[in-house]
Amino acid sequence: MNRTRNVRWQRYSAPPQKTKPWTQRLRTPEFILTNLVRLGFLALILGALWNVWLVTNAHLTEQFLAVERQNAALIDPNAGRGALTPENIERQILAYNLRMREQELYQPAGDDPRPRPFTVIPGDAARFIAARLQNNGLITDANLFNLYLRVTGLDRRIEAGNFMLSETMTMPEIAAALQQARFEEVLVTIPEGFRAEEIAERLAENYVIDSDRFLTAVRQPRSLRIFENYDFLQNLPEGASLEGYLFPDTYRFPVNTSTPELVLASFLNNFENRVGSAGLSGGSSGLSGRDMITVASIVEREAVQADERPQISSVYINRLAGRCADSGNYLQADPTVQYARGTVGNWWWKPQTIEEYSTVISPYNTYLNPGLPPGPIASPGLNAIEATRNPAQTVYCFFAATGEDGRHVFAQTLNEHIRNLQIYGYNP
Repeated sequence: MNRTRNVRWQRYSAPPQKTKPWTQRLRTPEFILTNLVRLGFLALILGALWNVWLVTNAHLTEQFLAVERQNAALIDPNAGRGALTPENIERQILAYNLRMREQELYQPAGDDPRPRPFTVIPGDAARFIAARLQNNGLITDANLFNLYLRVTGLDRRIEAGNFMLSETMTMPEIAAALQQARFEEVLVTIPEGFRAEEIAERLAENYVIDSDRFLTAVRQPRSLRIFENYDFLQNLPEGASLEGYLFPDTYRFPVNTSTPELVLASFLNNFENRVGSAGLSGGSSGLSGRDMITVASIVEREAVQADERPQISSVYINRLAGRCADSGNYLQADPTVQYARGTVGNWWWKPQTIEEYSTVISPYNTYLNPGLPPGPIASPGLNAIEATRNPAQTVYCFFAATGEDGRHVFAQTLNEHIRNLQIYGYNP
């Protein structure tokens, strides 16, 4: 009975059917008809795409040629025409896009013609370079610039290095400039009587070196590897700067590639050749070394006419030597107070009245502090140094400006000086 129940509940399984081999199915009418229909639809789609390509190509070519051409380097739409390859299609599309925007290529980013430094780092991709150019205000559209580089093939010829670019350059001009890195040089003139901050600003304005980097080196000369090369610096007091030793002259510097030591070496080499240790000793003034440069820097700032430098120097030498009873050994030199009070944009502060000098609390205030200030206040020229080394032999202890072409009138006593001040419109 158990056997009967088991048979009754068995599931029915149909016998397996035999399938035709795949080689036989390929020859069946149904299979052939189905695939012919599919191939027909595919042919229709490809034909439609081809017609769209031909119509678009003709239309864009007509527009392309209708626009006045400014750059012969742009791809000709007829170049490679008819070759329906992915590379050619991309090439045509990029060329058309660029051609339609060609006018934008010749619109400068700004109106400032001054060259500015721009550096391409080795390995920089063209798109990154384009983005940095836009961020620096040198181009208006990084995508358009990158498109121009790709279409013209210039993206593969950009050099790593330093460049000088300006806002008034067009994109094609900038692209051409990037093909050849240059280490340009610039002539920089440092006038007599400039203080270190003014020299730093002049160098930065000419893209030689950042002003802060330069001033840091000037104020920490003992940290420089070249410090030991100059005998005239070896007696420099601890903590003293190179103020006074940045010899005024016209220099040729590389643009945007200078290190502080390279720039300072030019100044110090010139000082050594023109003055040197020998020029900081001897003479009739009794001064030497840094003291001589300190007085020379004051003379440089006071004297307008070259022929007066020896007389002005004699006044300061007489005061330092104690020959002036009415003033003692107080230099009472206006430029030293102006130096102490100077700020960015107004490095040589000038008071409205002489009484304001007493309000400037500084060791450089020679109205309040006897003797020499802590150090030079500017870079004196050769004439001022020589006038300090060998001043005129006078009994003068005072001088006052006459208001005529920067000239001065000199006096021995305070009473004579007061009369001179009254004569020339001062109210002592």
